[in-house]
Amino acid sequence: MSKYLLDKFLFTVDRDPDLVERYRTDPRGTVEWWEAERANVILNCHVDERSTWLRFDDAEREALATHDYPTLFSMGAHPFLTLTLFIAMFERDHDEPLGFQLAYAKALEHFSLPYPDIAT
Repeated sequence: MSKYLLDKFLFTVDRDPDLVERYRTDPRGTVEWWEAERANVILNCHVDERSTWLRFDDAEREALATHDYPTLFSMGAHPFLTLTLFIAMFERDHDEPLGFQLAYAKALEHFSLPYPDIAT
């Protein structure tokens, strides 16, 4: 398992409105494409430098492909990254103010301190 790679996915998708929409409508396809094309691109690198070893494990891939943010949280994905991305994708589906944020909190309420380690 790579918390770094989970967080890198959440971070990079959240910063591109087209990728946010793509991930909302085709999560499995987006995860597969991102893993093949972007997972090994070095962040903040101005040349096309790549690594070769970064891959999601099956559990990570499935949690991402099904928008399962409670599982991502339990794996140690950073809660601010999951929250901001999923707000961008799903807040519009809620009529009440802070609708998705309240749903997010409800889905994670079974966790107690100490929370999963978010260090990478």
